[in-house]
This record gives sequence, structure tokens and C-alpha cells, in this order.
Amino acid sequence: QVQLVESGGGSVQAGGSLRLSCVASGYTYKRYCMGWFRQPPGKEREGVAVIDSTGFTTYTDSVKGRFTIYKDNAKNTLYLQMASLKPEDTAMYYCAAAGGVLCWRVGWSKERYAYWGQGTQVIVSS
Repeated sequence: QVQLVESGGGSVQAGGSLRLSCVASGYTYKRYCMGWFRQPPGKEREGVAVIDSTGFTTYTDSVKGRFTIYKDNAKNTLYLQMASLKPEDTAMYYCAAAGGVLCWRVGWSKERYAYWGQGTQVIVSS
């Protein structure tokens, strides 16, 4: 049974940094796409950054140059390093995973990610 557990959210002032973590258990796919999505209050869930088993990464335009996604395979942990945070980054952040496929095939399509964490809240104040 695959489980994704996020942590690292919190409240921070604009310009600050946070690092989100997502520990994956029971996830044994050799080929995969994993990523971070977020859902701002009252809005749709949107893709933020993804990484796959080839090391390919991509980011939504609004976070390019500020966020970095990376994975520690030895720890089965996915990270999202967020810097220069803005109030518009305020959202519930979710870790997601799609097994057996690379990111070019699933992209930002939420329905193609079979596994989701419970979310971690990020609040950025101005």
C-alpha cells in the first residue's frame, strides 16, 4: 500500500523560505513521476513542480527560479525547497505520485496521479 506523508508547511513572511518533505512508503516503481500540487483557498488544485525517475523536472511558470524539486532516493523522500515566498504561494500543498510512467506522459493532469498525500499548509504573509 502506497502512502505519501507531507511535512514542513507553516507560516512565513513574504521573502522567506520553507522546505516541504514527502516521505513515500510502499512505492516500488522504478519508473515514476512525482510532484507537488497546491490548492489556494477557494481555487482549483494546480501543479507546482514534478520530477521523474530520469531526473527530469519541470515547474509551473509562477514558481520558476524560486522553487526547487528534488528527491533523495535513499530516504524515499521528495522535497520542495521554496524561496522568495509570496503571499500568492499561500495554499495547501500536496505530494502526488504516478507509478510506471514518466512526467512527460502525465504532466499536470491531476487524474493521472494515483497517489496523494494529505497535504501540508503553507501561509505566506505580506
